[in-house]
Parts: sequence; C-alpha cells; structure tokens
Amino acid sequence: MTLAIINTRASLGLDAPEVLVEVHLANGLPGLTLVGLAEAAVKESRERVRSALINAGLEFPTTRRITLNLAPADLPKEGGRFDLPIALGILVASGQVPGEALETIECLGELALDGKLRPVTGVLPVALAARRAGRALIVPRANADEAALASGLEVLPVEHLLEVVAHLLGQRHIAAHHAEPPPLEAVASGIDLAEVRGQHQARRALEIAAAGGHNLLLAGPPGTGKTMLASRLPGILPPLEEDEALEVAAIRSVIGLPLTDQWGRRPFRTPHHTASAVALVGGGSKPRPGEISLAHHGVLFLDELPEFARSVLEVMREPMESGTISLSRANHQRRYPARFQLVAAMNPCPCGHLGDPRNRCHCSAAQIQRYQQRLSGPLLDRIDLQVEVPALPPEQLTSQQPGESSATVRERVLAARARQARRGALNAYLPGRELEAACALDTATRAWLAGVLERLNLSARAYHRVLRVALTLADLTGDARPERRQLMEAIGYRQLDRLLKGG
Repeated sequence: MTLAIINTRASLGLDAPEVLVEVHLANGLPGLTLVGLAEAAVKESRERVRSALINAGLEFPTTRRITLNLAPADLPKEGGRFDLPIALGILVASGQVPGEALETIECLGELALDGKLRPVTGVLPVALAARRAGRALIVPRANADEAALASGLEVLPVEHLLEVVAHLLGQRHIAAHHAEPPPLEAVASGIDLAEVRGQHQARRALEIAAAGGHNLLLAGPPGTGKTMLASRLPGILPPLEEDEALEVAAIRSVIGLPLTDQWGRRPFRTPHHTASAVALVGGGSKPRPGEISLAHHGVLFLDELPEFARSVLEVMREPMESGTISLSRANHQRRYPARFQLVAAMNPCPCGHLGDPRNRCHCSAAQIQRYQQRLSGPLLDRIDLQVEVPALPPEQLTSQQPGESSATVRERVLAARARQARRGALNAYLPGRELEAACALDTATRAWLAGVLERLNLSARAYHRVLRVALTLADLTGDARPERRQLMEAIGYRQLDRLLKGG
C-alpha cells in the first residue's frame, strides 16, 4: 500500500477540527514534501519522525518520494502534535504495519528522537471531539488522565512509538486507560465566610452577587477585608456542573495548565494591576485565552482597580456583556468563552485613607477626583453592586463570634438560583424583555423608580442593573416579584457609582 490516511485533530481555540494526515509514497527523486498550511514546528516534524523511526529500529523509506498532506489545506496546523500520525502514516504507506485498525482510532503526540512520546497541549478538546466522532484516541501517557476526563472515550496511552506498532501488528494490546475524575467541589477547604468579622453590608452584597451572578465593586481603606471577602465568593457559589467543569478544564488544557488539581472548582483569577490588555482578554500572534477566559464560570478579582491602565479595563466591557471574546487575525479567528463574574476592589483615594477614622487622608480634592475618575462610566454601569467597606471598630475586629458559614449562605444562594433556573437564566444575564416581565412593576412603582433614577442621574443601563439586583433580592426572600423595599436596597448599591462619576 503506497497511500495511508491517519485521523488526528488540530487545535483552534477550544475547537479540535479533524485533520487527515495523507501519506503517499511514489517512485521518483527521493525526498519528503510536507503541504497543508503547516507552521514551522510542524514542518520540523520531518526530522523528528525520521530520527524516531530509525532509532526505533523501523525503516524510513529513503529511496522513495514521500508526500505528506495535512487536510484540509486551509486550516492552520501548529505544534508537534502531528508527529505520531505522520510517523504512523509513513509506516502504513510503506507496508510495515497494517492500517485497518487505525480507521477507528485518532492519535496525536510529539516524538522524541528515540521514539518516545512527549505530551502536548489541548488534549481535552481533542478527546471530547473524538468521543463525539465515536473513535478511540491514542495519546502520550502523560496526557492520559486529561483525555480520560471525556468519560466514555476509549483512551489508549503509550510511552513509545514501538508500543503503537506492536498494537497494530497484534503483538501487544494497549490497555485502555480509565480514570475517575475527582468530585466536583465548590472551593478548596479552609476558606470560609465565617472567618469574616463584621462587614455586614459587604457580606450581604457578596451573597446577592453569588445568587444572581452580579458583578461587585468593593471600595474602602486598606486592611478592611476586601480581598478576604472576594476570595470567599467561590465558596458560596454552587459547584460546577460536569459540562461547565469540562469547559473550564478545556481552557486550561489549551494553554498547558494542570487540570486535576483544580478539577470541578470555580476558577478564581487574580491578575496583577500591571497586566496588559492581551494578558487580560487574550491575544498574541498565536491567539491564546486571557484571564477573562481562565475565569470562565468563576471569579475574576481585580485588586487596586484604578491602578489598571484605563485602556486595559475598557477591553473588558464587551466580554462582560456577551460572555465571549473573539480574537481575529489576518487568516483566522478564535473565539473563547468568558462568562466570568467580576469582583473588583479599590481604595477611596490614592493614599487609601479617605473616610478612615484611624488614619488621616493627605490627598487633595483634585487628586481624589482624578483617582476615582480613572474608572469610566460605561465600565461602572456594568458593575451591579458597589459597596463601601469601612474600617472596623476594634470591638468587631477582636470579636470571637463567627459570622454565617459559607455552607449556610450557599443554601440560600442555591434556592435563589433554582428560581432563576425556571426563568432560563441568571438574573445578571436575563434578556431585557424577560427581565421586565419577571419584575412586573405596577404603574405607581414604575413612576416612583423613574423619579429616583432621574434625581440620581443614573443611566438606562443602570436602571436595568437595579431591576436585576432587585429581582435577585426577591429570589432570596422567595417573593414572586420585587417590592419597593427591594428596589430601594438595589438603588443603594448604586450610590458609589454616582460618587465615582463625580455626581
């Protein structure tokens, strides 16, 4: 047989499109030609494959003309993942191994010069795609646990090229790898909301944020517990569903982060304020997911929010609304999910002590205004809950009485989310028409609310944010629709918005 076709897959964002490695041996001037929009690392595979075959004691057809085609031709191919399928294609085309068994198998892996298989990134999306196609998957042994997260897939782990050859010749069977994923957890043990002393309004806002999926801004002097509060938000969120956990793991897989230690936990990402726009939303010459995608189905915590470059923060506005980020380049486009929950913290002024009874603020009015107005109005409009976190009096700080535990608060959050599930979406993402229908405000309440919003000079987007928070408050208390008291509380979470805009 002089023609062989091997099934494998490329990596394109979170997608793993099918690639056929076609190998043809023909008479003519000896040589190897590789076509199919392969980048440099793929083109270099010819030398890795040649050395691996020879050092493994197999024959490399040096007297034949070898043509390798990676189809489809217009799909970009990157990395060393195509080494194994190229090597197997050459072996099948040269008649050294039969190719019938490979018709129901996909494979990928980078070859060392001695024939050993090295791990590659992005294996989980490949495993999910192979499962949908109904094929088994040969992977390097180091990638076996990751591939096994796609339950129901037959994963065949190997350490050396000769193991695959022996399996195809019927001399040795590769045992399928089965690994049960760890249980889905809400958050790592030891992080509990009960450890937070005082800060009742901030704790209340944290519960509302968890119940409705709302974005949250905490403002207050240093040392008042803003970071401590934010880090406990994942602990009161419900555990991930299996499909959500696989999405989170697939994003980590694409950039080569470990999966098993964070499996099933909601991400909690904390980029430094010196992060660039590319680091935050993704990009680069070879587009990779950024922090907003790594925080998908979890929490993105931005500490010292005004210290981030304004241009960096502005690129988050569209993903905060759409839940996705599209990265376009000249010849391709990649789309990554980015349904994250933003929690931000900031000081009230450059020195941090404005309104702090323990320390005197030394900032001028102009400095305070410039600092607070580093945040744009459109960005603030997208943050539903804005809460002041004041310095605690000594008696609260030294109190030994614990607050409510994360488990207790989570029960209320789960009950509120169950009501929202019947509507079809969390309140933070409920479409405008459905939001209005769910709130069902009477004429008098609507007129009262319009007057309040006009006096506070809040935008149309802020109006809908108020409705969303009020609806979440109603869900937490089990009410059918928001009452005026819940609308008043929701408006109270926009007062900081007015201050920061200079109102």
